[in-house]
Amino acid sequence: MKVKAKYFFLMPGVIWVLLFTLFPLIYSLYLSTTNFRLGRDPQFVGLANYARILNLDGGGGDEKAASTAGFSVILVIGSTTLTIVFGTAVAWVFNHDLPLLRQMRAVLTMPLFAAPVAVGFLGVIIFNEANGPVNNILQGLGLGRVNWITDPLAARAAVLLTDVWQWTPFVFIIVLAAMQAIPDDLYESARLDTKNNISLFRYITLPLIAPAMGTVVLLRLVETIKILDIPVTLTRGGPGSVTQTYNFYIYETGLRGSFQLGTASALSWLVVIVAIIISSLYFWRVRARFE
Repeated sequence: MKVKAKYFFLMPGVIWVLLFTLFPLIYSLYLSTTNFRLGRDPQFVGLANYARILNLDGGGGDEKAASTAGFSVILVIGSTTLTIVFGTAVAWVFNHDLPLLRQMRAVLTMPLFAAPVAVGFLGVIIFNEANGPVNNILQGLGLGRVNWITDPLAARAAVLLTDVWQWTPFVFIIVLAAMQAIPDDLYESARLDTKNNISLFRYITLPLIAPAMGTVVLLRLVETIKILDIPVTLTRGGPGSVTQTYNFYIYETGLRGSFQLGTASALSWLVVIVAIIISSLYFWRVRARFE
């Protein structure tokens, strides 16, 4: 009876994984090998979708996929770098005794708990070209107003800054926890040789928080690859299509217009493959370090 009860309690979780994880993955993999469109019967085309997207069929490739992938790469590198730098800097400040530390920490982590869609709509207000607070501040400083939504470069910067604003608290929380786990004895011993805070951070803090930062980098890379909500709500992919991310293109291909679910599935599986490669390289590096 104990064995049966054990499996009985496990079944809901197993059924959930099968229905909402494994089945969608397998079915989308099947769709990626077809030319399926909504309202039409799918026909098997093998790897033709992948060959066309990657320009392996000699037909010129999918230019839209290439351009959106390029912006996604810029976004991944820029957002990951800035969130790591800003999050680590804020964590280092908060690792010292400060008044109202708990209250300030609660305020700083608020963006992390907001839905990305809500953050995107908030960005519409913040980067409003006529009366937005960012432009009002810039004009007050004598720097003039910026066309955050209609200028291609500024629109990309707005998407990047909004994502950085939301996810910097995540880096802050993880890195601060790693910093607070460092024994004070190490700092007291090091201060016998130097009291330079930069040297203490470089030679003691940074090496000891490196594993936590590595995990944060991995999570941020994978998370930023999937970004969709902010470009959809903040700029709607415009002006033109300069702020369309790769996932935005998948959304447009599969769920708008001609509903090309076969092509959209192939595009999605390329994202999965990239995420698997990044994760595998990270875990291989970690394993090699500790063996």
